[in-house]
Formats: sequence, C-alpha cells, structure tokens
Amino acid sequence: MTSRSHIAMFSVAAHGHVNPSLEVIRELVARGHRVTYAIPPLFAEKVAETGAEPKLWNSTLPGPDAPPEAWGTTLLDNVEPFLADAIQALPQLIEAYEGDEPDLVLHDITSYPARVLAHRWGVPAISLSPNLVAWEGYEQEVGEPAWEEPLKTERGQAYYARFHAWLEENGITRHPDPFVGRPDRSLVLIPKALQPNADRVDERAHTFVGACQGDRTAEGGWERPAGAERVVLVSLGSAYTKQPAFYRECVKAFGDLPGWHVVLQVGQHVDAAELGELPDSVEVRSWVPQLAVLRQADLFVTHAGAGGSQEGLATATPMIAVPQAVDQFGNADMLRSLGVARRLDTEEATAEALRTAALALLDDPEVARRLTAIREEMAAEGGTRRAADLIEAELAAARTA
Repeated sequence: MTSRSHIAMFSVAAHGHVNPSLEVIRELVARGHRVTYAIPPLFAEKVAETGAEPKLWNSTLPGPDAPPEAWGTTLLDNVEPFLADAIQALPQLIEAYEGDEPDLVLHDITSYPARVLAHRWGVPAISLSPNLVAWEGYEQEVGEPAWEEPLKTERGQAYYARFHAWLEENGITRHPDPFVGRPDRSLVLIPKALQPNADRVDERAHTFVGACQGDRTAEGGWERPAGAERVVLVSLGSAYTKQPAFYRECVKAFGDLPGWHVVLQVGQHVDAAELGELPDSVEVRSWVPQLAVLRQADLFVTHAGAGGSQEGLATATPMIAVPQAVDQFGNADMLRSLGVARRLDTEEATAEALRTAALALLDDPEVARRLTAIREEMAAEGGTRRAADLIEAELAAARTA
C-alpha cells in the first residue's frame, strides 16, 4: 500500500468527461488517499459521492444540457471555448489550492489548467483519457489536415498566439499541440479495441486500462418486460438528443415487430408528444440507467460516444451506430471494423435501413462470437483496480526520484 497522498483531479462539467473517472477516484479514496476534485458546482454532488472533496470553480463553457448549436459548427468554434475557459479558470484554481498543493495531478484531456498547475507545483501529472489518444503519425494524418484552413485565417492565428502566450506566462515552452495531445503519462479509459491505429500508440506513455465501471445500482434499475423476445435501446447520449425525426424512424422500424420492446431515451429537448401515437411496445424516457438496460438488451442503437460504445462492448450488445459529432464518427467506424456494429449516418437512418441493419446483426452468429471475444479482452485490461495501481506506482516513483 502506498502511503496516504493528496491526489487532485481536474475536469470540466460534461458527463462524458466526468463519468469515466469516477470509479478510479472512488477506488483511490477507498485505498486511503485524500482526493480533491476540481469541478464546477453542477457536478459537485456526483463527485462528493465518490468520497472525494469537490474544489469548486466557475466555468464559462456551455453546460451539459446545452443544445449542440451552443458549441458552434467549426473547429475553432469547438476549441476556442476550452482555451478561454482555461485562462479564466486558472486564477480560481490557484486560489482554491493555495496551501493545499497535491502530490500528484490527475486530469481530463480538456483540463488545460491542470497541466499548468502540475508544472507550477513540480508534481507528476497523469491524463485520464475518456476517448482515443494520438498515435504515431496522428499529427500528420489528422491534426495538420484539420488545421490547414483555420491556420490561414486571422482567427486561427490569434487562437494559437493566445495559447502560446498563456503557456509562456506560466513557464511552459511547449507548443500548444503537444501540450494538449501528447501527455507524458496517460491512462486510457477506453478498451484498446476502440483505439484507432492501436499498434502505433506509444505504450510507454499510454496504458489502456479499459472501462472503469462500478456499481451503478444508485442510478436505478430496469426490468425487461415479460414476454419481450427482443429489447432494443435507442439513445443518442446526453448532448445530441434533439432528434425527433430520428426517433420517429426508430418507432417505425421496431415498434410493430412482434415480440420486440423498444426503450427510447430522448433526452431533455424532445417531448414524447412529438413522436406521434406510440404502440405499447415503445417506452419513452428522458433518461434511463443505460448499463442496467444494456445488460438485458439485444440491440443498442447508439450515437457511438466513447462511454456508450464501451458499454455496448462490455455487455456484448450488437450496435447500430448513428454518430452525431466529434469522435463519434471514428468510434462508429471502429465498431463496424470490429464486426459488431453497422454504421448509419443520421440522414441514412430510415426505418427500413434501421430494421435491415438490426435483423442482419441479430441473425449473424459471427457478431455474437466477436462480441464475446472483445468482452473477454476488455476484462483482461484491468479497469479500475489497474488504473489505481498505476497511479500509486507514479506516486511511489515520484517519492524516490
């Protein structure tokens, strides 16, 4: 057992960034460490339930229930808010940790201030990545093409100038790109099966520990209806849920199939009345305990977010991936390449296409075989306990350095 240490975790107020870290935090607290978690107030209660101490700061980012349009439509629309938020958050976090500096920093990939603070304090920093990480050649294959046009604009140049200046003010001479995308040490909280070009990831820096899922009973349960021969869960996650036309296609696809039961999670922005008359076999919820449903489901229609994708794999549930934004398109392609999913873009996801994909997946024994093999591989990655072991190993190494 590593002696009691103060570990500080930093994240932003987004379900897809907070939730993957929570079981690791809970495990570190259970091992006797003091863990503080810097987070905006909206997630304070969720963090406190792990036994960690919330360190509150105010964010300027759109909240987790903000509509997708709040994030704009371009690359610069997506990245500028994180830099602006980091710059205004840093003084708050310096004050919050004055006289209470940690022995080690854990941080989500979006938490730029955490890396600055670790540099200021001279303590190790470990990235907890809730999604894919950069591989050798990533910059040339993905980063440079994406930035080619934005860097020709005054706005794009101003973004990098502001980022450079902020880092230099804090004694960091690295270029913003490796500062953001090339952590010295990273624990990857997705299965290696979901990582593109996994054979080109530097595993001296990145360790795949896979899904860190704990006891979800506090989220509530779900019972499979008596007589349901097939259960399909439809969910586009928490952010990209304002898709009533898509939900209507799902009802048409599955609602009249004999013996099928449809669980339709529609989020906060869609009213069930918008979906028209629904058969008894369709239940509409604004939110469901996803893992509890997936453990009993036969099919998962998902936006292919990192969390949902790995929950589908962990429960060996065939998937229809309907990506909506950011990394979901890549995740959808990875699931398809693994032979456990079909990808349908939103405009292609008609009732006929959804039904055809579903029946093909469920009638193919090779899909079930591959899902079982991947679930076994994921279990071997170690999950929560391995993540905590590796964090304690970094603490021990720092003490002897």
